[in-house]
Amino acid sequence: MPLLALLFLFWQTDPAALGMKALEDQKFDQAVTHFAAALKADPEDLSANFHYGLALSMVNRDPEAIAAYEKVLTKQADLFEAQLNLGVLLLRSKRPADALVLLEKAQAQQPKQFRPNYYRGEAHLDSSHWEAAEIALQAALAADAKSAPAMASLAKAIAKQGRLKESATWYHSAAAADPSFKEALLELASFHEAAGQKTEAAALYRLFPDNGPARERLGVLLIEQGQADDAITQLEKSVKDSPTTANRLALATAYLKAKQNAKAAPLLQQAAAAEPGNPELRLTLGRIYREDKRLPDSAREFLAAAQIDAKLKPAWSELGATLFLLGDYPQSLKAFARLKALGEDQNPSVLYLEAFCYDRQQLYKEALPAYEKFLAAAAGKMPEEEFKGRQRLRIVKRMVEKR
Repeated sequence: MPLLALLFLFWQTDPAALGMKALEDQKFDQAVTHFAAALKADPEDLSANFHYGLALSMVNRDPEAIAAYEKVLTKQADLFEAQLNLGVLLLRSKRPADALVLLEKAQAQQPKQFRPNYYRGEAHLDSSHWEAAEIALQAALAADAKSAPAMASLAKAIAKQGRLKESATWYHSAAAADPSFKEALLELASFHEAAGQKTEAAALYRLFPDNGPARERLGVLLIEQGQADDAITQLEKSVKDSPTTANRLALATAYLKAKQNAKAAPLLQQAAAAEPGNPELRLTLGRIYREDKRLPDSAREFLAAAQIDAKLKPAWSELGATLFLLGDYPQSLKAFARLKALGEDQNPSVLYLEAFCYDRQQLYKEALPAYEKFLAAAAGKMPEEEFKGRQRLRIVKRMVEKR
């Protein structure tokens, strides 16, 4: 048989050759099959082990790919491509410390190449080594100044060191180099928020009018800055596009700030229905009902909040005060007893209402020490209530003496 024919037959039947052809054609599943066959014939074939690991990594079979590359490195410890590829896989597998060992070795062999520097920077980022990450990523950008991923990662490393103004330059450069990195600006916005720079954060969130979470954060920031009307505009669209408990609550808060209670109540009802176990929602809804003079509904919501979280002091406080307004003094006293058991036994507001509950029921023997406790606890902090309390105390004393 002619030599060319023999060579053609070899390439048609040799598993390793078929594997290489499959890799070139990006048929990675086929490549895995062919290299597995090659290794069955010769488990120690260095090239087959290397390319088997490469093919496995391309189909996201990372644990097997890692094992293949580790086997390669036991035979040739200084093989640059194996060090680099294994380091990337370990990084992808959330093992940055192990990845760094290999990536440092790879970078030492090729100190000016982009990939070892870039992935070394990523490994340092994942390990919270902000300064080391910055150095590695600067080296990566020296090799490829147009890399948007490297710019975005460098921006994060710098931001983590508190240099937000400098990091902003890199975040914007990444977005300019590759529009798909525009969303990295949301990370910058979160850094501004954490630093209390709400105006800067809000300006970035405005760049994402079609991003629901960004509009939600913008709305919350506008509420905090006293811009309720603008917040309503942002949050109404957020709720319309993708309603969640969080953005409903935020919009309801904006309505309340804008004195639009009637619009806030339905949103809170929907949020409470979606999250019946959220006591804060029930508290807020109860307060709205109380402002609208719907005291029974208000008491119901406060009770629900207290039942969800028996240690929630505001729930018992609001419940006791609302029951007092309803004239249900026995139940009001029970609510205040629960509140006092949670450490509010010296709270003058609680003691004041508690004394009046006894007084209104003509339980003067109980009212007398209650007023005295209130006056001792208030000590000039509640002048109007203290004046009323002293007046009632004199009357209550006379009533006790008569009996």
